[in-house]
Amino acid sequence: MSRILIADDSEPIRKMVALVLSGAGYTVDSAVDGVEALAIFKAAADNPYKLVVTDINMPNLGGIGLIRAIRAIDPNTPVLALTTEGDDKMRAQGRDAGADGWLVKPFKPAQFVDIVRNIIASEAT
Repeated sequence: MSRILIADDSEPIRKMVALVLSGAGYTVDSAVDGVEALAIFKAAADNPYKLVVTDINMPNLGGIGLIRAIRAIDPNTPVLALTTEGDDKMRAQGRDAGADGWLVKPFKPAQFVDIVRNIIASEAT
Protein backbone atom coordinates (compact mmCIF):
# COMPACT_ATOMS: atom_id res chain seq x y z
CA MET A 1 0.00 0.00 0.00
CA SER A 2 1.00 3.62 -0.38
CA ARG A 3 3.31 5.31 2.10
CA ILE A 4 2.34 8.67 3.59
CA LEU A 5 4.46 11.03 5.67
CA ILE A 6 2.78 13.22 8.30
CA ALA A 7 4.39 16.34 9.78
CA ASP A 8 2.63 17.91 12.75
CA ASP A 9 3.94 19.22 16.06
CA SER A 10 0.83 18.02 17.89
CA GLU A 11 1.21 14.42 19.04
CA PRO A 12 -2.57 13.86 19.33
CA ILE A 13 -3.06 15.07 15.74
CA ARG A 14 -0.20 12.88 14.46
CA LYS A 15 -1.70 9.87 16.22
CA MET A 16 -5.22 10.59 14.98
CA VAL A 17 -4.10 11.15 11.38
CA ALA A 18 -1.95 8.01 11.49
CA LEU A 19 -4.84 5.99 12.91
CA VAL A 20 -7.27 7.23 10.23
CA LEU A 21 -4.82 6.63 7.38
CA SER A 22 -3.56 3.26 8.60
CA GLY A 23 -7.20 2.22 9.04
CA ALA A 24 -7.68 3.05 5.36
CA GLY A 25 -4.76 0.79 4.46
CA TYR A 26 -1.90 3.27 4.18
CA THR A 27 1.54 2.91 5.73
CA VAL A 28 2.24 6.04 7.78
CA ASP A 29 5.43 7.64 9.07
CA SER A 30 5.35 10.80 11.17
CA ALA A 31 7.54 13.74 12.10
CA VAL A 32 7.30 16.36 14.86
CA ASP A 33 8.24 19.27 12.60
CA GLY A 34 9.37 20.19 9.11
CA VAL A 35 13.05 19.56 9.85
CA GLU A 36 12.41 15.96 10.88
CA ALA A 37 9.93 15.45 8.03
CA LEU A 38 12.44 16.71 5.48
CA ALA A 39 15.12 14.36 6.81
CA ILE A 40 12.70 11.40 6.66
CA PHE A 41 11.58 12.43 3.17
CA LYS A 42 15.16 12.61 1.89
CA ALA A 43 16.04 9.25 3.46
CA ALA A 44 13.12 7.63 1.64
CA ALA A 45 14.40 8.38 -1.85
CA ASP A 46 14.60 4.66 -2.70
CA ASN A 47 10.99 4.11 -1.60
CA PRO A 48 9.32 7.50 -1.99
CA TYR A 49 6.17 8.66 -0.27
CA LYS A 50 2.96 8.88 -2.26
CA LEU A 51 1.84 11.88 -0.18
CA VAL A 52 3.10 14.27 2.48
CA VAL A 53 0.54 15.71 4.92
CA THR A 54 1.81 18.76 6.79
CA ASP A 55 0.65 21.19 9.40
CA ILE A 56 1.49 24.81 8.59
CA ASN A 57 2.39 26.19 12.03
CA MET A 58 5.27 24.12 13.41
CA PRO A 59 8.53 25.00 15.16
CA ASN A 60 11.92 24.84 13.41
CA LEU A 61 10.51 24.51 9.89
CA GLY A 62 6.86 25.24 9.23
CA GLY A 63 4.64 23.74 6.59
CA ILE A 64 5.19 26.39 3.91
CA GLY A 65 8.97 25.93 4.19
CA LEU A 66 8.56 22.15 4.15
CA ILE A 67 6.41 22.30 1.02
CA ARG A 68 9.02 24.46 -0.73
CA ALA A 69 11.84 22.11 0.34
CA ILE A 70 9.95 19.05 -0.90
CA ARG A 71 9.18 20.77 -4.20
CA ALA A 72 12.90 21.53 -4.63
CA ILE A 73 13.71 17.83 -4.18
CA ASP A 74 10.74 16.26 -5.94
CA PRO A 75 8.16 18.43 -7.67
CA ASN A 76 5.88 15.42 -8.21
CA THR A 77 5.24 14.25 -4.63
CA PRO A 78 1.83 15.59 -3.64
CA VAL A 79 1.58 17.64 -0.46
CA LEU A 80 -1.61 18.24 1.52
CA ALA A 81 -1.75 20.97 4.16
CA LEU A 82 -3.78 19.92 7.20
CA THR A 83 -3.97 22.99 9.40
CA THR A 84 -6.02 25.33 11.55
CA GLU A 85 -5.19 28.11 9.06
CA GLY A 86 -8.26 28.81 6.94
CA ASP A 87 -7.31 32.34 5.93
CA ASP A 88 -7.30 32.99 2.14
CA LYS A 89 -3.90 34.70 2.31
CA MET A 90 -2.35 31.67 4.01
CA ARG A 91 -4.01 29.32 1.50
CA ALA A 92 -2.52 31.39 -1.31
CA GLN A 93 0.94 31.07 0.28
CA GLY A 94 0.45 27.32 0.46
CA ARG A 95 -0.68 27.15 -3.16
CA ASP A 96 2.27 29.33 -4.24
CA ALA A 97 4.65 27.03 -2.33
CA GLY A 98 3.23 24.05 -4.19
CA ALA A 99 0.55 22.52 -1.93
CA ASP A 100 -1.79 20.20 -3.81
CA GLY A 101 -4.58 20.58 -1.26
CA TRP A 102 -5.61 22.38 1.90
CA LEU A 103 -7.80 20.96 4.64
CA VAL A 104 -8.73 22.87 7.78
CA LYS A 105 -8.76 21.11 11.17
CA PRO A 106 -10.84 19.70 12.65
CA PHE A 107 -11.66 17.31 9.84
CA LYS A 108 -14.05 14.44 9.27
CA PRO A 109 -12.08 11.18 8.92
CA ALA A 110 -14.08 9.90 5.93
CA GLN A 111 -13.69 13.23 4.13
CA PHE A 112 -9.96 13.24 4.88
CA VAL A 113 -9.49 9.71 3.51
CA ASP A 114 -11.44 10.62 0.36
CA ILE A 115 -9.22 13.66 -0.20
CA VAL A 116 -6.07 11.58 0.35
CA ARG A 117 -7.29 8.89 -2.07
CA ASN A 118 -8.17 11.48 -4.70
CA ILE A 119 -4.80 13.21 -4.45
CA ILE A 120 -2.87 9.93 -4.67
CA ALA A 121 -5.07 8.67 -7.54
CA SER A 122 -4.63 11.90 -9.51
CA GLU A 123 -0.86 11.60 -9.20
CA ALA A 124 -0.95 8.01 -10.47
CA THR A 125 -2.59 8.99 -13.74
